Parts: sequence; C-alpha cells; structure tokens
Amino acid sequence: MYPATYAKITPDKPAVIMSGSGAKVTYAELDERSNRLAQLLRKSGLRPGDGIALLMENHLRFLEVTWAAQRSGLYYTPISSRLTAEEVAYILDDCGAKAFITTAGCAPVATDAARIAANLDVRLAADGLVEGFESYEEATATQPPSPLPDEMEGADLLYSSGTTGRPKGVRLPLLQGREIGSPDGVTMLMGALYGAGADCVYLSPAPLYHAAPLRFCMAVHRLGGTVVAMEHFEPIEYLGLIERYRVTHTQLVPTMFVRMLKLPAEVRDRFDLSSLRCAVHAAAPCPVQVKQEMIHWWGPIIHEYYAGTEGNGFCAVGSQEWLLHPGTVGKPLVGTAHILDEAGQEVPAGVDGMIYFGDGAQFEYLNDPDKTAASRDPNGRGWTTLGDIGHLDEEGYLYLTDRKSYMIISGGVNIYPQEAENVLIAHPKVMDVAVFGVPNADLGEEVKAVVQPVDMAEASPFLEEELISYCKGHLASYKCPRSIDFESDLPRHPTGKLYKRLLRDRYWQGHESRIL
Repeated sequence: MYPATYAKITPDKPAVIMSGSGAKVTYAELDERSNRLAQLLRKSGLRPGDGIALLMENHLRFLEVTWAAQRSGLYYTPISSRLTAEEVAYILDDCGAKAFITTAGCAPVATDAARIAANLDVRLAADGLVEGFESYEEATATQPPSPLPDEMEGADLLYSSGTTGRPKGVRLPLLQGREIGSPDGVTMLMGALYGAGADCVYLSPAPLYHAAPLRFCMAVHRLGGTVVAMEHFEPIEYLGLIERYRVTHTQLVPTMFVRMLKLPAEVRDRFDLSSLRCAVHAAAPCPVQVKQEMIHWWGPIIHEYYAGTEGNGFCAVGSQEWLLHPGTVGKPLVGTAHILDEAGQEVPAGVDGMIYFGDGAQFEYLNDPDKTAASRDPNGRGWTTLGDIGHLDEEGYLYLTDRKSYMIISGGVNIYPQEAENVLIAHPKVMDVAVFGVPNADLGEEVKAVVQPVDMAEASPFLEEELISYCKGHLASYKCPRSIDFESDLPRHPTGKLYKRLLRDRYWQGHESRIL
C-alpha cells in the first residue's frame, strides 16, 4: 500500500495539511505530483540505486519529493535546513546526490552549496526563482502523471545530526526490485503497536528531514491516513491543532513535553484532547517526573521507543508497563540487547555498560569504515552499538544512562550528566538544562550546568545557589554541578538532541579535552 492505492480509493482525502497555512494535498494530488517528479528524475538519467538530496523547510512539497524517490528505487537524503552551505555541500558530495531539490526559502544556503558540490545533474527549486536552479513547478508540469513502468521501493539515506562531529550517512541495503507498496517495518509498527489505520490523523511537530518524523509520516501514507505537519513546534499551537483536526496520533520529544508542562494549568486545560489515542516519544531520554506528569495529564496513551536511524534494534514500552518500571525504554522488539564492559564482556543485570544489539539490521556509515568498525562488537559477534550507555534489569527491561561521549571523569570517578539534567529540569524555574564536564586542574574535569531559566530575569547567583542545593537534595554531591551559567536559549535541535559540544567547547578552549 502506498499513495497510489489511496489515490484510487479516497482521492479527495487530505494526505498532507500544513498547520500554518492550512494548505492541503490530497491523495490524488500526492500520487500525481510524485509521479511527475519520478518521471523527470528518470528522464534525467537517474536509475535505481542512485541518490537525490533535498534541502527544504517543512513544506507542502516535501513528502511528494520523498515519495517520488521512494517509488523510483532511489536513495533520498533530506538535509537539515539549519546547516551552512559548506555543511550542505559536504553531504551532497558524501551521499553522491545526482539531483538536488530545494525551495526559495532555503535559497541563500542552497545556491552556495550547489556551487561547491560536484556531480549534480538536476537542480530544482520550488516557490520561486533561485539562481542556478530550474523551476520545480515548471519542470515537473511537463512530465506525465502516470507511474514509472518499473516502480520499485527506494530507501532513505539519512545523516546523523552531527552532535559530536561531522554528520555521517547511515546506508541500509537497498533491496533492488522490491515491489512498490511492499510492507515496511515502520508501517507494521504503526499498525500493530500504535493502532494506526486509514482513520489516523497524525500530527508531526518536528522537522521532516529527521528520521522518525519522515518515516512515520510516510508510514501514515502507506496506511491511508492524514499527516498534519507543523512548520515549527509551539506548545499552544500544537495543543490547538489536536483539537482542530481531531488528531489521533502524534510523535514528540521530551523537550516538547517540558514546554507544554511549563504552561499554566488554565492554558493546558483549555483544549479538547479527547481524540488523541497515541502519543509516541523518543530521540532523547525522558526524565521520570516529566513522563509521570504527562501520563497524569493525557492518560495511559503515551508510548516510548528506543532506536536509531541505523535500525539495528528497537525497544518499546507503553504507559501501563512503564509505570511498573519507571525510567525504562522497554524491552527489545527487534534485536537482542547486550550490555558490555570496556573489555567487551557482558555484565550482570543492573550494571551499566555499552548497549549493543544482536540479530538486528546491519548498516554502514557511508564513506567512514572506521566509524562503521567502531560500532561493531570488539569480539566479532556481529553486535552493533549506537554509543549509548545503559543497563538491563532482571526482567530484561532496558534503561538508558547517557551517551558514552558525554561521560564526565572527575577525580577518576565516572559521572553521567543525564542524572543531574533529569533532576534540574524538574525545578519549576528551569526550562532547559545541559550538564557536562569542564576543566579542573586537580580533578581533570568538574561538573558544570548551563540552564535556560523560565524567566531570564531570575538568572542570578541566588538562583544558581538554589539550583545546586536542589540538585544535592536529590543526588550525591559529586554528581551535581559545582557552578551554573545561564543562557536565554540552549542549542537544541528541533528533534530534541542537545548540541552539548557547542556549549562545552567554550570551556575547553586553551585546554586539551579528553573528549573528541
């Protein structure tokens, strides 16, 4: 099942609605438009296994571009609209894109990136004239609206967000000749685990270039539902959209939970959320108190999963099960979880170590054999890791501790900053927080926090003292920040990932950090 199926069954049903403008694309339009682009790409010489890239904000045409590639047997690489021209050009070259599609809104970066990049045979820009690009609308209008005679499934080729260095593409095997409309894992997950079907109205508040929003939106189209895409997340608007479109399913990240919970109770209670059947969250660890408050507010409809773009494993847990095991990200549904120590040996239940998955999908980091090798089990058992630290309990539930790259070593003691972050975010005066290690002449590193207060006017030594004391009331003193700085905004990606490196590097200038 895919958009062509529903273009025949429910041609006038909205496939995509943009929240800001209310602009819609029906299934008939999505099918026709993606066909026209697929025809153009084929006529331009692209063949199954080739790649395209798109640099677009959350835009009405975004999903027609990805569907054009998906039904043509192509790899497609959505690029973050937050990157610089140099960063975009790097990805264009690294993924080997032969076609580059953008919008007038992204023109300043796209034009500079296209000048730098090599091997671009097709350059298209929607919504206006862009130097060096053909008009998307004019170029596709001349193509036939019929499907290619040899349609087959393509695949996304997505890049890491680059929180610890240059982004790397995650390439999964392309099953040449796989019939278009064949069921995929995310679609089966949406149906079997989250109860989505043709009546699904899915609210997507995150950038579509990220793995989870993109894959979930395309799964909704395989099921015949409607995607409501937000241009940008804003908590009051988000709640209003649930009420307006009678949203049944949605996916968020924990920072979105926090921003909604910080709203006054009278604002939160203003909206009718009764249509909501399933809210999924992932991408970053969710503090226990935050999730408890969300379940109390929305009821036991909140589901969590732990997985990566790499697809090597998948853990999931629903609300009722989570309440019995607070803090867990669930049991593996795909792959077998193994917790290894520094020597690559499995550790007992309750002991932290590097999380590996066996029996899951194999992947490679494009053009980076060293990173690919580093993700493999050192003892050659074929297990793979995303670089996260955690542990299993006696019942096999997985708990995340932190990323290995974020670990602080202070006086020889390992400290995981996620613990302090989970405590501090629960303070009513804290909107966002980052905890990391900074230089200390005696200890090597000490714990530092950077906090975004709810009210920047309250940032002061008095608030610093209050927050440190609050942290020490919940954690051992050595795990708590020795000092706190305040910022009006933290460099957090819309997908929920925090760019700690941008903060941490300020404090390590002139010092040799042990963290690469």
